[in-house]
Amino acid sequence: MGVGATLEYFSDLLSSKKGKKRKQLQTVDLKVRMDCEGCQLKVKKALSSLKGVKSVDVNLKQQKASVTGYADAKKVLKKAQSTGKKAELWPYVPYNLVAHPYVAQVYDKKAPPGYVRSSENPAITAMSPLEEQYTTMFSDDNPNACSIM
Repeated sequence: MGVGATLEYFSDLLSSKKGKKRKQLQTVDLKVRMDCEGCQLKVKKALSSLKGVKSVDVNLKQQKASVTGYADAKKVLKKAQSTGKKAELWPYVPYNLVAHPYVAQVYDKKAPPGYVRSSENPAITAMSPLEEQYTTMFSDDNPNACSIM
């Protein structure tokens, strides 16, 4: 821990009011429609100006902006939308976390490579016991798996 971080910690500790709940450090991921490096710079500058933001990482290729800090997710989203760009909370999860990544409600052609749209539907996100049994039957991790091949 550096001297600057220690001083910031003690400063925050002494200046905080009694009964005031301190915000947690969090990372907010956004999908922001950006076309060029100018758009990328505009979004990064706007998000960096928010109070409580520690770092901003903007990936033009994935159309993704990651904001780390003590800012609220709703405020970060509002600030990104105030730039005139279409913005939403990051709707994707890695495809290996979803049991059926090619189902119509989950598969998205516009998703970055290796990602699919997140879904709250338990039939899509989790395997049924029968599917689980068939999957593990032919798995390399199973020592009793079928070894026909």
